Amino acid sequence: MILLSPLGALGRTMLGFLAAIGRVALFAASAVSHIVRPPFYGREFAMALFNIGWLSLPVVGLTAIFTGAALALQIYAGGARFNAEAVVPQIVAIGMVRELGPVLVGLMIAARVTSSIAAEIATMKVTEQIDALVTLSTNPMKYLTAPRVLAALLVVPALVGVGDIIGVFGGYVVATGSLGFNPAAYIKNTVDFLEPLDIISSLVKGCVFGGIAALMGCYYGMNSGRGAQGVGRATKGSVEAAAVLILAANFLLTGVFFSL
Repeated sequence: MILLSPLGALGRTMLGFLAAIGRVALFAASAVSHIVRPPFYGREFAMALFNIGWLSLPVVGLTAIFTGAALALQIYAGGARFNAEAVVPQIVAIGMVRELGPVLVGLMIAARVTSSIAAEIATMKVTEQIDALVTLSTNPMKYLTAPRVLAALLVVPALVGVGDIIGVFGGYVVATGSLGFNPAAYIKNTVDFLEPLDIISSLVKGCVFGGIAALMGCYYGMNSGRGAQGVGRATKGSVEAAAVLILAANFLLTGVFFSL
């Protein structure tokens, strides 16, 4: 019996993990079904677009430009060891567009938006505002979750596109201002090297990452515990889950697009 107890603990952990995956999957399916079925709450959707999209631009822009600049310096320093400094424009472009741009924007959205959504909805649950919605014959999934998930699915790819451009521009500024690259040649090498599939993969990743970020915020908010500690645990758990799922999804999507 003593030998079996660790196996029992492992089995309970796995069953709990699978049950959690099932709950999240059912929640996601319910959210998607509410997105495509009326009624639609335009005001909530517009507010979600503003909060997720416009208010996230400063942090996305700053993150992207500094990352692109640092990436150019690191690639130049590494390439100099092999007399391959000329590859800076190409590597900065593909690194930002295919990987760093979508991932960094996704993580910034997880840090900023997921935590905000989870805290807001968890607070509504603690103060019984969600119960009030049910009393008023308003479906909380339809009113709270669907507009936020739809807004994230639409606006995060746009944020990724902006982040990609700003990141490449950051590399351009450093390369032409400090590393001696010709501006026209740098832009030409960047444009010639990027392929349509690179841009498509970046935008698809942005859509998936946005959906994950919004879903995790709504899920943990809806399932938070009571009291201030419940709100805190929901906020922390939502960011952790969103970040891990974004990185896992990035690996899977990278593999898919790599095989194309």
